[in-house]
Amino acid sequence: MLSVLDIFRIGIGPSSSHTVGPMRISAMFVRALGKSGKLDRVARVAAELRGSLALTGVGHGTVEATMLGLLGFHPERTCPDEAAHALSNLRETKRMMLGGKQPIDFDPRSDIDLAGHIIPELHPNGMQLTAFDKDGAELLRRTYYSTGGGFVASEAQLRRKLKNDIVKTGAQVPHDFGSAEELLAICAATGQSIAELVLANEDAARPRAKTVAGLDRIAEAMDQCIERGLHQRGILPGGLKVARRAPDLWEKLSANPQSNEREQLFDWLNCFAMAVNEENAAGGRVVTAPTNGAAGIIPAVMRFYCRDVDDQACTESRRNFLLTAGAIGLLYKQRASISGAEMGCQGEVGVACSMAAGGLAALWGATPEQVASAAEIGMEHNLGLTCDPVGGLVQVPCIERNAIGAVKAVNAARLALHRTAAESCVSLDQVIETMRQTGLDMSTKYKETSQGGLAVNVIEC
Repeated sequence: MLSVLDIFRIGIGPSSSHTVGPMRISAMFVRALGKSGKLDRVARVAAELRGSLALTGVGHGTVEATMLGLLGFHPERTCPDEAAHALSNLRETKRMMLGGKQPIDFDPRSDIDLAGHIIPELHPNGMQLTAFDKDGAELLRRTYYSTGGGFVASEAQLRRKLKNDIVKTGAQVPHDFGSAEELLAICAATGQSIAELVLANEDAARPRAKTVAGLDRIAEAMDQCIERGLHQRGILPGGLKVARRAPDLWEKLSANPQSNEREQLFDWLNCFAMAVNEENAAGGRVVTAPTNGAAGIIPAVMRFYCRDVDDQACTESRRNFLLTAGAIGLLYKQRASISGAEMGCQGEVGVACSMAAGGLAALWGATPEQVASAAEIGMEHNLGLTCDPVGGLVQVPCIERNAIGAVKAVNAARLALHRTAAESCVSLDQVIETMRQTGLDMSTKYKETSQGGLAVNVIEC
């Protein structure tokens, strides 16, 4: 099985599928050149971005991410300021050190082709990289796909998945589950919570101390992103002239923290979620949760509700929250998709809302069945949600959509706690399959191409 540490990854904005994924792909291509012994013969590299990677690639930072990956940058360790300096130098000199080792000429205007007219068969986010020697002879050509949430796959891997339906990846675990039904059955048989069961599975991949440290690192990175977003002001890049709003709302809330206004709960969740997604839109460091476009929902809910007076209790609450939410994310990743280019925004904000709802229900003492119910409610009312970013930027409607998703997640958890098993008409497995079918039926205009919806009906500022 995949690990929850695969679902939550530290990277940079503005998009996990269009920024983090392409950066990883470019780095993979350089490694392939090194393994083949051809790296020192490379004189030129050409990248062809296909489908959604081309149609919204400029606003989503795909061009820059491709170059950074070729330069040897990795999303988990990239400093945005260092990346900006490297890109500026490349554009000025038209030269790069491929993988930090091989000097080549590189002009992004001619060496990166935005081939939006090519809609790949296997996945909408296709990317082909080709290396040439000094005589123009082809050294290596590879095709990859960015499949959402920072996950990437080669053409061979995706063809194998289509042939076999489900490809087993990751470590062999003691509690293998491929559906919510199987997950709940194991919980019932073992008496474990979802978080306990997942943690036992993680033990098969690494020592528990490393898993716990990884969860704590993720929670800390989420908190740091919120803090940066609460104190950074100005206009977000990209041309829409969208102003950061989280700092003003934060100041207002901080000035009157004990207000008994019932609606203030919304303000706190809105503030935290927007802080994250404004940072993401600015290309800052965020945690894919499960994607960058939906990165604000889980941190906002966790920040507001994991506030125990005891530091250790707070830490344990966050681990429980992330393990439970991660289990739900694994189900969506394995049974459907978390890619906006495949599923629309239901696969991003919808999945994040579902994950946050389940995680919060667990914190409130829900049974595994109630956790699954919360996750189901969180998705059920996001079914059909389109991905139609104005200007190809992860700003409008994406930032506010995270705020709405955070509030909806809390309500889904509340509804689940008041529901008995007999009252549940829709299972989590059924809603995941419905999301998958809805995504397949959805027009490509509404799946991260900026060719429909708000993207064409809103005049760019």
